[in-house]
Amino acid sequence: MRMSIRKPAADGLKAMYALEAYLNGSPVPHVTLDLLRLRVSQINGCGYCVDMHAREAAEAGVSDQRLHAVAAWRDTPFFSAAERAALALAEAATRLADNPAGVPDEVWDEAAAHYDEESLAALVMAIASINTWNRINVTLRNAPAA
Repeated sequence: MRMSIRKPAADGLKAMYALEAYLNGSPVPHVTLDLLRLRVSQINGCGYCVDMHAREAAEAGVSDQRLHAVAAWRDTPFFSAAERAALALAEAATRLADNPAGVPDEVWDEAAAHYDEESLAALVMAIASINTWNRINVTLRNAPAA
């Protein structure tokens, strides 16, 4: 670890934790948030967050089969249509550099077909939040405990 930001960024972390509290109280199923956080963390190469969110998903009852398949969710039958829409949105919003047009309309429209406005807004905030956490942890080289 390069440094701890707990003291010098205490107010910033407090705001991030408030955002997490909002997300955990949102109408989006907690398992969907767990899967989304895990997938984005895999894309961003954040070992700390991959470890944490895989453990949290398992504790919430997500099967090992589904956890192991998150990276290949398109190629497995283990995810609902709504979960697939959330994962596609998360991937598109995380990989903005891969698409000069940003999040494709078809990805957005599929998510909007499965989630109402309040849930869709929470998904957007969850994607932004986990990307932020990943960037903090990767920059600081935070690693999971052995």
